[in-house]
Amino acid sequence: MNSADKAEHLTRRRQRVRKRVVGTAERPRLNVFRSSSHIYAQIIDDLKGTTLAAASSLDKSLRASVKSTGSIEGAKAVGKLLAERAKAAKVHTVVFDRGGRIYHGRVKALAEASREGGLQF
Repeated sequence: MNSADKAEHLTRRRQRVRKRVVGTAERPRLNVFRSSSHIYAQIIDDLKGTTLAAASSLDKSLRASVKSTGSIEGAKAVGKLLAERAKAAKVHTVVFDRGGRIYHGRVKALAEASREGGLQF
């Protein structure tokens, strides 16, 4: 399987997940995007089309404290930061959108850290 096939499979999985997962005002969507060197997370209200809170491994507050931004340690730090920003935006419950990735590794670490920070999903 070449890289074009892998990208196509990821796109199909992402679309399959997004068909079912919709963020509302009561339960916005926690979207995760993972690249090879960074991880990004947003809390999105799909009905309004607005981002309520966001965090990534590129944030200046995390770059100083985290040794590697593309590791599980970096994903945990992003999850905790996102939970803090969600509390500030008065968001307590979300629906999780893993972005077509399997629930393992950095995606799982981000989800568990945001749960520890107070988000419910």
